[in-house]
Amino acid sequence: MDLLTSTLAAAARALGEVRVEGLGRASDSDLLALIAAAAHNERVARAHSSLLAGELARRSAPELGHAGLAQRSGYRTPQKLLQATTGSSAREAAHVTRVGGLAQTHPWLAVVAAAVETQSVSTEAADSIRAGLGQPSEAVPAELLASAAAGLLDEAATLDADQVFVNAREVRDHLDAVGIVDRERAAREARSFGLHRLRDGSVRVVWHLDPIEGSVISEVFDRATSPRRGGPRFVSDSDRAQQIADDPRSTEQLASDVFFELVTAGAEVQPGQLLGRGAPAVRVTITEQQLIARTGHGRLQRTQQPVSIETIERLACTQGTVTVVFDQHGQPLDVGREQRLFTPRQRTALAERDGGCRWTDCNRPPTWTEAHHIDHWARDGGRTDVAAGILLCKHHHLLLHDHHWQIERRGSDRSEYWLIPPPGSLDPSPRMLPSSSRALAELLAG
Repeated sequence: MDLLTSTLAAAARALGEVRVEGLGRASDSDLLALIAAAAHNERVARAHSSLLAGELARRSAPELGHAGLAQRSGYRTPQKLLQATTGSSAREAAHVTRVGGLAQTHPWLAVVAAAVETQSVSTEAADSIRAGLGQPSEAVPAELLASAAAGLLDEAATLDADQVFVNAREVRDHLDAVGIVDRERAAREARSFGLHRLRDGSVRVVWHLDPIEGSVISEVFDRATSPRRGGPRFVSDSDRAQQIADDPRSTEQLASDVFFELVTAGAEVQPGQLLGRGAPAVRVTITEQQLIARTGHGRLQRTQQPVSIETIERLACTQGTVTVVFDQHGQPLDVGREQRLFTPRQRTALAERDGGCRWTDCNRPPTWTEAHHIDHWARDGGRTDVAAGILLCKHHHLLLHDHHWQIERRGSDRSEYWLIPPPGSLDPSPRMLPSSSRALAELLAG
């Protein structure tokens, strides 16, 4: 292993010393050759990354529970540990982990995993073969899929990953022409809704629908934007069609506003049954002095993004306000030991102080967290005071108790919170748990 480590390190240093410059003087053929060479370097690096990620996933298998490598290191999944170790995106970490584990999770694709290992096929093409061929079934056993995968490898080296997927899906359709019901079921099971917060605080939604639900959403989209996009105009709807055509918003903005209004209106229909807590609300933090003087700005509780005073006043009109008092050390109100659980007002105070789960590198918002007694209620006689509590998401709350991590309050005013790893941890160093509440930081800064 020492030789492998030193070899990879030497290769990285050698590649890092290459300076890509003077491209303006390169001929067209030279430029294309350079792009091909750089792509080959990336393919080799991706292959190495996928093999390493696959081993990391094996040592962090779900059946190992908290004994797995990722959870012993304080991370929910091997992908999270990989992100923290490499600085990669969640998508990239998931990709190399998935490809690295092909031989274990999809044994009929062992020939594809071997091709990745020898760098004869890219990780992207390998993933396309996996997705296009799908899972074995009664009509298409694993042996038949293995043979199909081997055949696809012959052309995968010369095609882009998108075309490889198209070819793999055509092969599956040919092998299983009567399996429409199974494929419909698979498409249904693959539905997902992803919400991704971008660096500027805005949100990108990725919604994967099966063909049937996709047709319904497409119908709504067409109704909202059809006249703008050259769709048909009906005599009975001519006034509305003209309004859409004359609307100053872009087609994309118009569609976004329509779907947002549909979601917020739908959330108020039987809210106790559909969402459990009534219509969704926006929570913003601002000091009372700023709100009265109409100066400064607030912060969104969920993302900590700044919000103008004008927007806060508009939200206050529709949602009202809740007062939380902090002391000079940033600690909110106390209740003591008269009750076992933290009250709703204390939960609000903890949310403002912590900003969400305070575990290292966790971004779960306050609504996804549980209030943990730093001094255990039964064992230590812990008090239900906000200063002696901390917000942790369910996963990290379980990890703390099951693996015997500890949280200590330190500093002259005991306002610092430190995570203490259990004995035998790979990294025994205490980790400071800073609050992610920017609103509180600005309040303490004066």
